[in-house]
Amino acid sequence: MLDRTEISRTYAEVTQAAFLGLVVNLLLGVVKLIGGIFGNSFSLIADAVNSIGDVVATIVVLFALRVAQRPADAEHPYGHTRAEGIAASNVALLIIVSAVFVGWEAIQRINAQHEIPPVWTLWIAGANVLIKEGLYQYNVRVGIRTGSSSIIANAWDHRSDAFCSLAVLTGLAVILLGGPQYIWADKVASLVVVAAIVWSGTQLFRSSASELMDVQANSEFVDHIREVAMSVEGVEDVETLWVRKSGLEFFADIHIEVDQHLSVATGHRIGHQVKDRLLLEFSNLRDVLVHLEPFPHTHELLQTVEESPENSEE
Repeated sequence: MLDRTEISRTYAEVTQAAFLGLVVNLLLGVVKLIGGIFGNSFSLIADAVNSIGDVVATIVVLFALRVAQRPADAEHPYGHTRAEGIAASNVALLIIVSAVFVGWEAIQRINAQHEIPPVWTLWIAGANVLIKEGLYQYNVRVGIRTGSSSIIANAWDHRSDAFCSLAVLTGLAVILLGGPQYIWADKVASLVVVAAIVWSGTQLFRSSASELMDVQANSEFVDHIREVAMSVEGVEDVETLWVRKSGLEFFADIHIEVDQHLSVATGHRIGHQVKDRLLLEFSNLRDVLVHLEPFPHTHELLQTVEESPENSEE
């Protein structure tokens, strides 16, 4: 029976990283929203919307991670691992729509005059840069260790947030140093934030949509699976290997070539050995479907017959 202990630990580690991001984003969002309102900084408000959007996204992802771990049933024989991809694509659209709304508000206010933001707004923006960069470093390490593309994407979202806050910091600094005539810099900084949010949301939507379209896994991972399959005694070659990502896990379809003179029972045993070896070697493989092909393959047999001396003499 397949041991799910390691993949369960992976889910737990990914969930922990996501939950930490949720708590930090919630706190930062509240602080930036209050700071933006009382400090007359629309760029801080835009950055707060970014953080609150990340909170909503993380809540959806956490729920999807719980659903993804449910075992297969009669209605879902392949399990529920797609829940993460579905959630991510919908969240991406929500992020893009909210960013467009904030951008429209910033354009409407571009010429509006208001009081210069106080110096303490700089401290909020600066602290946000440092905290977000720290979250990026933590999530990247977790993502690489677990092989979780969603956490790696989360990490880059934190880094883009750090750049957003850096834009806000720059805009506020320009206003404080230049005076009231540079009040427009706050709105420009908010538009930079909006552009970064739209870019981040678009990338998230593209990656989640590709996953739902059963895109082939990266070539390095596929080649590793092929090498392990070829190491099983009795496997002459791997004819076809398809590997698709589903949430944090993968499904593989592999066609192996075995000696055509072997009995059905022997070929069946080799196929099971390949499946067991792959599931043991790769904890993130949810299931492997093995299909047997004769070796030499049919087209090779026909070529051999055509090139035989008897046919040549004819």
